Amino acid sequence: MAPTILVVGATGNTGRGVVTTLSKLLPSIASFSGHKIIALTRYSSGAEAQKLATLPHVEVVEYNWVDITAEWLQERNIVRVFIAPHAQPNQFSEESAFHVAALHGGVEYVVRISTTAPNVRPDCKAFYPRSHWAIEALLSSPEFNRLRWTSLQPNVFTSFILDPASTFVKEFRKTGKQGPLRLVSSEDAPVGIVDANDVAVFAAHLLVEDDITKHDKAKYVLNGPEDITGRQIVELIEKEIGTKVEEVHFKDMSFLEWLVNQPTSESKSIILSMRYAVESAWAGLCTASTTSKAVLELAAPEVTPAEYFKTMLS
Repeated sequence: MAPTILVVGATGNTGRGVVTTLSKLLPSIASFSGHKIIALTRYSSGAEAQKLATLPHVEVVEYNWVDITAEWLQERNIVRVFIAPHAQPNQFSEESAFHVAALHGGVEYVVRISTTAPNVRPDCKAFYPRSHWAIEALLSSPEFNRLRWTSLQPNVFTSFILDPASTFVKEFRKTGKQGPLRLVSSEDAPVGIVDANDVAVFAAHLLVEDDITKHDKAKYVLNGPEDITGRQIVELIEKEIGTKVEEVHFKDMSFLEWLVNQPTSESKSIILSMRYAVESAWAGLCTASTTSKAVLELAAPEVTPAEYFKTMLS
């Protein structure tokens, strides 16, 4: 069986871009031209999965990644893996089990998605960055020396930050009326928000590196090419609607109240702790200048906030 690169969450924010980029890269690299890609998804009949299935070197497989075992990986000759884990409270138990399977299943290299770099620490008040810190600590232990890995610590995704802005513009174009504009961003703190596809392109390039030793145990920070503030987001909106935005709420986290009121078995206090995750951005710790040198050298992010905003509106 051909050596295989497994992409977990192939139809997700970053997974789609990883599969698409790998499909283009493999034929052009002699040492990887015989590899294939397994695009793992929970719904192989979905529209995104069906698009991926048409790409060269790609096989779409419907399977729940949390059920993957060492034997499953060995049977499919999985040699390299991309994984973007979920951000639920049980992330550590499920993702750590996956890495144990990878270790014992002979996988040589894993590229994983973490979260905003300043938050990845054991004392972060938000719950999910602590899970990422714990995973990185586990992978750094001597017991995992056989498994090479890289953890990507991207800034907040552009789509999340600009979604309220694009919704505001679309609603104004439809009705000619304005409601309140609620932005997670602070008014004046610059943040290097990053396009998920730019993160995916970098991850794909890592996965086809011949020499992975230089990336082993690395934690790479990824930001977009430009910073943006909340006030600049408002200016983008005003340019599109041709008038002033009448009511703006910066640092707005009201969506969390909606989130905790959805049916769930999770602790509401744990979910609400997500409000602390944005404090590092508000403090100016997440600027484009913090992007790791290796990212800029291998596949630098390209999409600016203004460019992405135009795409959202088209």
